[in-house]
Amino acid sequence: MIKNVLKYLFTILLIPLTVFLGVALFPERSYAIISIAVVFLACVPFFLSFERKNSSTRRIVLLAVMTAFSVAGRFIFAPIPFFKPVTAIVIISGMYFGSEFGFLTGTLTALISNFYFGQGPWTPFQMFSWGIIGFIAGIIANPLIKSKLLLAVYGALSGVAYSLMMDVWTTIWSDGAFNPLRFYGAVISALPITLQYYVISNIIFLLIFTPLFSKKIERLKNKYGI
Repeated sequence: MIKNVLKYLFTILLIPLTVFLGVALFPERSYAIISIAVVFLACVPFFLSFERKNSSTRRIVLLAVMTAFSVAGRFIFAPIPFFKPVTAIVIISGMYFGSEFGFLTGTLTALISNFYFGQGPWTPFQMFSWGIIGFIAGIIANPLIKSKLLLAVYGALSGVAYSLMMDVWTTIWSDGAFNPLRFYGAVISALPITLQYYVISNIIFLLIFTPLFSKKIERLKNKYGI
């Protein structure tokens, strides 16, 4: 019970609060400090979920593997703007390994891949956006695993949610505070990209990757008791 309370406290309250306070209180160059703080806070629920030593070690290895897949996918599809498998892999991580695992996969993917794509004040927002998508996927894992339709719908909604959360960063970065009018303008201007790339790419990658990953993941979970 206490572990669950701490998990939601860190993920839903402390991490977004850290991101927004960091943007509001610190200058541009401090995004690295905010990113490190987000990773640290994201690790707490993950390590609280550890129960057995062997299982915990294997979970860390699997976390590294899923994060590597996600980062590699972003690299491979770099020539195609906005069309990336990151969200799909983060969702799959949350579905099969739990909400903490999904959040940390999304967080680490953004931080690590941005060493190539470019670090900046947008990095903490990407970390939280992908992280919360993986976290929610872990919470509603059972219906997502059982229904391809629900999985596709969640993938589409995740694309919209990611775009909206990044529009929040665009607004704050432009005005130094949250301006509702600028936010609405950013949402409308980003709508074609959101629908044509984020939504469609998430659905495509989820429908392709989920069958490929699911059997192997379930076999590993059963074999090693994860």
